[in-house]
Amino acid sequence: MKAVILSAGYGSRLLPLTMEIPKCLVKVQGREILLQQLTALAEAGIEEAAVVVGYRHRQVRQFVAERALPLRVTTVFNPFWSVSNSIGSVWVARAHLLEPFCLLNGDTVFEQAVLSEALRQPPPGIGLVVEPIRGPVLDDMRVAVADGRVTAVAKDLDSARTTHRSLGVITSTGDDGAYARALETVIERDSGHAAYHHAIVAELAATVGVTAIEHHAGNWQEIDRPEDIDAWGAAQGMPA
Repeated sequence: MKAVILSAGYGSRLLPLTMEIPKCLVKVQGREILLQQLTALAEAGIEEAAVVVGYRHRQVRQFVAERALPLRVTTVFNPFWSVSNSIGSVWVARAHLLEPFCLLNGDTVFEQAVLSEALRQPPPGIGLVVEPIRGPVLDDMRVAVADGRVTAVAKDLDSARTTHRSLGVITSTGDDGAYARALETVIERDSGHAAYHHAIVAELAATVGVTAIEHHAGNWQEIDRPEDIDAWGAAQGMPA
């Protein structure tokens, strides 16, 4: 299984930290987000990763070339990073999504247990890692789950239907090209380039089906704002 990490975005909400470095190289508790992700993936058994880059891509490529990393890493350039949403990064990485994969957002830090739990026995076909919702959180990707299956995914999903939130981790054990076909369907729609890549999961949930992989072990934190760095430190019992 190969990891695909979506790390092309600007990270405007992390300004001024992202003024001169890409979001994935922002340090959280002394280590770059990307390095923390690669380490957690390697500890979960992943041996290869493709990192989709865009904003300040040369810095990410230099980081990959010069650092001793725990797994093999290639980079894929997204020339549309400034005019498309995250689905654009999935589109440029589509050649890496025809084999078993684990796709994750490039702005989230995980304890190793989170990914190990998700990847130990991924379900056949497509899976989405979710956790039960405990209250509204800003910018959640909301998910509706019934009988272990994802039935809807959207940031604007009605609160009454929302049962879980997404951790931004998608798995595939080989889906006969269903993910690639759903990607093409979504991006071909009007303003498809502006879609979140979770719209692909929503398309699959309405067609071939998506398994909800419920998260139980380990902490995780999406790093969208400077205060999220402090929140991760608090979760780890460390000073910011």
